[in-house]
Amino acid sequence: NLDLCKICFAFILLVVIVSSLSLLKVRKEMMGMKGDQGDPGPLGMKGDHGMKGDKGHQGSDGPQGELGPQGEPGVCPERCDFFRGLPGHSGMPGPSGLRGLPGTQGEPGPKGEKGDLGHIGLPGGRGADGPKGDRGAQGECHCQDGAKGSDGQVGNPGLKGDLGQTGPQGTTGTMGRKGEKGEVGTMGEPGPCSPAIQSAFSATLGSSNPSSDMPVPFNRIVYNIQQNYNPNGIYTAPINGTYIFSYNLAINSKPLKVGLFQNFLPIVRSTAMTLGSTTNQQVVLHLKMGDMVWIQVKDNQYNGIYTSSECNSIFSGLLLYPDSCNMIMSREFPEPGSGIFSWGPEEDPTDVVEMTVP
Repeated sequence: NLDLCKICFAFILLVVIVSSLSLLKVRKEMMGMKGDQGDPGPLGMKGDHGMKGDKGHQGSDGPQGELGPQGEPGVCPERCDFFRGLPGHSGMPGPSGLRGLPGTQGEPGPKGEKGDLGHIGLPGGRGADGPKGDRGAQGECHCQDGAKGSDGQVGNPGLKGDLGQTGPQGTTGTMGRKGEKGEVGTMGEPGPCSPAIQSAFSATLGSSNPSSDMPVPFNRIVYNIQQNYNPNGIYTAPINGTYIFSYNLAINSKPLKVGLFQNFLPIVRSTAMTLGSTTNQQVVLHLKMGDMVWIQVKDNQYNGIYTSSECNSIFSGLLLYPDSCNMIMSREFPEPGSGIFSWGPEEDPTDVVEMTVP
């Protein structure tokens, strides 16, 4: 086969080379000293093409070439056809909404048609005696007048006769006039309250280290369907009721002194001195329609609220339940209160201090 031929050819070539080297050595010993190197001889004729060698191993990857020049801008065709994809699967049904308030009483409906004839009633009682009949004609008398006899004795009462057969039912009388409308009944107990007013929001901080003496602008809106929260950081109550507010803040580069304010007055405060930590609060408040709630830092020395793509500081709130179930007929809010965005008095029993030794 081919491999055996290659081995034989290599062996013969090796024998020839060894023989040539031995012959050169013998000639060298017979000849005298080696002379100077002669001029190079003329270029020999090109030898025959050798046999194709075996395939070599794959070389290592070369270095990455330089970035080529930018291609020419593409040309938009005059008409761009597109194909509409198949419709997606239907999503799961959403959760059931809250029960609505009972509606007002409707107008009375039209008078219904006359009903079918009712069942035959029970026999009526004995009717009243009829009127006295006319006097009959005078009978003829063929008797002779005799002497008047004496009165006879009164006889005993006779036995009670049998009950006569039931007479036929009388015809139905005409329908009487419609009676007068009755008085209004007493009002029933109130039904369960199902509040129709909803309000909630959630927003994250847009940039770290906010300014002092003003609301912290949590301007990245997460949820604010009812639009009661302003991205400048202020939430306005839409109705009298009980509300829940919370915040969860990350601290970095500076310590933090922060508070939750209602109408320019501090409600709760937090102090965090450890960098790389968090602070949070949750509070339940009763607000009147138009009351304002926001978060505020003490000053620029203690404004270390931090936010980044990997860490968020968030402010949230929601209406727990209103004071009344009555629908608000107007969307006009009272005029907002005025005041100074200050930190307030230093002494406050609701201060919460977090002092962690780093």
